[in-house]
Amino acid sequence: MSSGSRAGSRARGPLATLLAAATLATTVFRMASVAGQPAPDPPQEVTAVGIPGVIAAGTRPQLLRSGLDGTEGVIGMPDGSVLFCEFNLNRIVRIDLADHFATYLEDANRAIGLGFDRKGRLIAAQSRDPRVGVLAPTRLTLADSFAGQPLVRPNDLVIDRKGGIYFSDPLPPRQLQFREPPAGRIPLLFYITPSGKLMKLTEEVSKPNGVQLSPDEKTLYAVDGDRIEAFDVQPEGAAANRREFAQVAGGDGLAVDSEGRLYVATAQGIQVVSPRGAVLGLIPTPVRIQSIAFAGVDRRSLYAVGQGSVYRIALRVAGVKGRAK
Repeated sequence: MSSGSRAGSRARGPLATLLAAATLATTVFRMASVAGQPAPDPPQEVTAVGIPGVIAAGTRPQLLRSGLDGTEGVIGMPDGSVLFCEFNLNRIVRIDLADHFATYLEDANRAIGLGFDRKGRLIAAQSRDPRVGVLAPTRLTLADSFAGQPLVRPNDLVIDRKGGIYFSDPLPPRQLQFREPPAGRIPLLFYITPSGKLMKLTEEVSKPNGVQLSPDEKTLYAVDGDRIEAFDVQPEGAAANRREFAQVAGGDGLAVDSEGRLYVATAQGIQVVSPRGAVLGLIPTPVRIQSIAFAGVDRRSLYAVGQGSVYRIALRVAGVKGRAK
């Protein structure tokens, strides 16, 4: 068993305790069973148990807006403002530093994952007409097929300092598919090199979702259902040495702080994991969160979106400087 697998195994006991505590704290989630249904009314408020160096005890998520039509792909902009995808309305929304909401971009091809590259371009994982490409300041397709087959439904992405793009392309449940997947196609992780070449990273992640890089970009993290997998990043961008990093309760989006702690949007709240894979705690949220990102002028605010709502959570640690999430 690899060292990463041992760390994941050690996390199982604390995770069970945290999930039980979250339930006692009334963070039980009553989710709509079909995508697109309105979510039931959430609990009025939840309160965090303190996590040393991360969040003060008693911190409550601040609701900025609810009633939105599909919320995903939140990221922080260089000036501290926030972008997120309101995918059912096919648009990108910006929250400025005064908490004003405004449409940033229309006709977003049902984007559900966002990032900025080193050129300042807004890159999106686009799910209606499946592709990864530039949405602003111009429109440009970077990848829409592999080995003669179209992509299925790009989900999430993270961009490295060199301008390379890691992204997930899962096979969604049939009721969430826009088209029949190509014959024989399996879920995949990909990398678009800075020169524009599309590389298949691995077939070993069967339920890919959120992707993230460690602050030093030597480790790639990928959600695989109820696990986080970790890979060593190779000089050319390839991923090697897969190992189980941590256990989660239905993982979705990922963020990372400046000290290398991983934040995982899960069915029970936002799970915080140490750089070694140990579960540090759970930040409860009133609704199921799908995507998270550090933002604000000091990058000490964690923005969390899901079920048509946008929350802001005050933290004691900053996100990685220059990183979108």
